[in-house]
Amino acid sequence: MAKTIKAPRGTKLTCKNWRTEAIYRMLHNNLENAERPDDLIVYGGTGKAARNWECFDAIKRSLKNLEEDETLLIQSGKPVGIFRTFENSPRVLICNSNLVGNWSNWEHFNSLEAKGLMMYGQMTAGSWCYIGTQGIIQGTYETFAALATRHFKGSLKGKFCLSGGMGGMSGAQPLSIKMAGGVALIVEVDPKRIRRRLDAGFCDYMTHDYKEALDMARESAKEKKAVSIGLVGNCADILPDMLRKGIIPDVVTDQTSAHDELNGYVPAGYWGSALKDCDSLRESDPKGYKKRSAESMKAHCKAIVGMQKKGAIAFDYGNNLRGQAQKAGLADAFAYPGFVLAYVRPLFCEGRGPFRWIAQTGDPEDILATDKAILKMFPKNKLLMNWIELAEEYLPWEGLPARVCWLGYGERDRFAKHMNSMVRKGDIGPISITRDHLDSGSVASPYRETEGMMDGTDAVADWPMLNALLNCASGADMVAMHNGGGVGIGLSQHSGMIVVCDGTKDTDRRIERVFRSDPGTGVMRHADAGYPLAKKTAREKGVKIPMMK
Repeated sequence: MAKTIKAPRGTKLTCKNWRTEAIYRMLHNNLENAERPDDLIVYGGTGKAARNWECFDAIKRSLKNLEEDETLLIQSGKPVGIFRTFENSPRVLICNSNLVGNWSNWEHFNSLEAKGLMMYGQMTAGSWCYIGTQGIIQGTYETFAALATRHFKGSLKGKFCLSGGMGGMSGAQPLSIKMAGGVALIVEVDPKRIRRRLDAGFCDYMTHDYKEALDMARESAKEKKAVSIGLVGNCADILPDMLRKGIIPDVVTDQTSAHDELNGYVPAGYWGSALKDCDSLRESDPKGYKKRSAESMKAHCKAIVGMQKKGAIAFDYGNNLRGQAQKAGLADAFAYPGFVLAYVRPLFCEGRGPFRWIAQTGDPEDILATDKAILKMFPKNKLLMNWIELAEEYLPWEGLPARVCWLGYGERDRFAKHMNSMVRKGDIGPISITRDHLDSGSVASPYRETEGMMDGTDAVADWPMLNALLNCASGADMVAMHNGGGVGIGLSQHSGMIVVCDGTKDTDRRIERVFRSDPGTGVMRHADAGYPLAKKTAREKGVKIPMMK
């Protein structure tokens, strides 16, 4: 029987206070926006909100009864303990998919998961911070806007951008490219995913016809018309064919679930109605399936490298396609850079990253009121001004109404405190504030956020662990520590957090600490690695770094 999970709305409390209530609602909101809610899978192939339905129900009961000085512990989607702490301590602490180094691989994880002892939390899935496609769209827009500034004089107007995937995270690509002025052709194996993006307004057109999609993309680029097109197909078939025919896009990337050879990536030859055969193969011959996936990822990546050699701007969008292709024998899989290395790192050096907030009452007017407030607070930030206008024009509400934008060190705490004062005055209902795990100081991922660090510390995981510990000490309402994310088990460590604006003075004090500490760890981390911009930011903003020269 299908399950319908919907986040509570309004001002009536299910839990004993708003700090816990907001976390309770965000857990439900994850599944309201999920790709496969019946399986508790939120996005990214197997990224879950809870280990199983028994655990989900136990988490709900625990949150409903949690006292103001208690902390609930979640181990890979299972509630395992409630302890007396302090009123300003986190209400929930989460650890997902974390394995000791030598055992941190898919084989050991899959064995434990099969026994019901673990789950894959992805990033915001297992920390209950997912807000639908709207959560990643501004970061995707920021990336394509930075690419446009670097390569095309500030606009993607008239540029043909090719990518793969329209799942929970990748579904932001078509609208982000369109908002940046470009033509987006996104290849997706599952027509249901494209249809979902069409219905939500994230994509303009859907077709099963390869030639029609190419003709539409090239004609729109010629006319300099911003359009997004979803093609039902398989990247491992389409991209190599395009390369053979000399059809080279201006920009090529990918956001398929390439971190997972078995449950994420779909091998060449399968898409649309053939997906049922793919499911049968996965169950009957998992080893054979994984072998086909590996060969397909190799062909997929090889085509991107080939397009790059023919003049396309190519970048990896954090799904480990390059790593999987290299493992499958493609020597030059890393010929093109990751997106952080290519476009985002200067923002991280300033402590800038994805700040997001959610209206807990479910009233969109609360978000529109905060839009006005943020525009009034930061009138000189032209990129922010432009983004809020675009968001109000293009973005649909998904689940609990939410907004996301990129704010830097010294901006997050100011705006968060202002929103808490709006709650206190009764101008808006309670607000929860979170961010993507992809942030300035919250992640170690050598194939993504920390690729090519100046001092070679790409794989040092101390930094996100310090970030999580400091957020606990600073009074965040939820803190999470995960292994894996979009690149897979053993390839990253990252942390997430939530702070709930309930209008109280105590929350003002928590905000002052958390939203200085959280982005401040990013400034610290990049300054320690030797980046001059991070050192400059630390000096100007008063981030104390004992041994900085």
